[in-house]
Order: sequence, then C-alpha cells, then structure tokens
Amino acid sequence: MAYKRKTWQEKLHNGHPWKVEVVDKKFADIPEGASMLVATPEIVDAYIRNIPVGTQTTLQQMRKDLAAEYNAQYCCPITSGIFLRIVAEAAYEEYKAGKPLKKLTPFWRIIDNKTPMAKKLTFGNEFIKKQRAIEGLPA
Repeated sequence: MAYKRKTWQEKLHNGHPWKVEVVDKKFADIPEGASMLVATPEIVDAYIRNIPVGTQTTLQQMRKDLAAEYNAQYCCPITSGIFLRIVAEAAYEEYKAGKPLKKLTPFWRIIDNKTPMAKKLTFGNEFIKKQRAIEGLPA
C-alpha cells in the first residue's frame, strides 16, 4: 500500500492535545526542572491570528506569551518552530486553493525574510515579502 502524505491542513488539525511537562534535564534554553508547554499547531495558529494588522512579533516572543498563557515557565523551542512552519504551509495551501487573503492566518507577521524558517518554506519567500510590504512591515 502506498503511503499518502498528509496535507498541511491535516497536520494543522492533528487532534493532539497540548501539555505542560517538567523537563528532567537541560533542554535548549530550558533549565532542568522547569515546566515547558508543548503547544499544538492550532494553538500557534490562534496566536498568529491575533497579531494585529501592521504589527509583527517573533517566535521567541510567541514562546514567552504562550508559556505564560498556559501557566508554564517555557514553551518548547523545537515544536514551536515545527508548528509555525505547519501554520504557514497550511495557510499558503489554503491561499492556493482560493481562500481570500483576509481569511488566512497572517504568518508573515511572525516570519520575515531574515528568519531561517523563510528559506525552508515550500513556496519560497516572495509571498512573505509581498504581504509584509502591503502591511508596512520591514522585509
């Protein structure tokens, strides 16, 4: 049987619950014994949808904000980056399917052309450049 690759939308809506766990050893910027949120793609999507038009934030700020919202000291840096990419790819997938720009998750408010993530996206960074220019955000 051939493996069917999941769409970005399927990855976005994967049904996995979020959790807060205590790390048992130092992990990235998180000290041993700290509480860490492992969010979900949908939580990241909701966060980005609440970034106002014409403003931007960073992955690091999103991690701080989500950790505080979910009563954790930190937010997992690995899954946060993965989920951010899933959100961006899913939004672009919707855009290519005809969904109006104003109904997309505005991932360009958190991903700019200087972030390493921009180079990894399947659709390149011209779309990000254009949307950021429209909103008056720096490239």
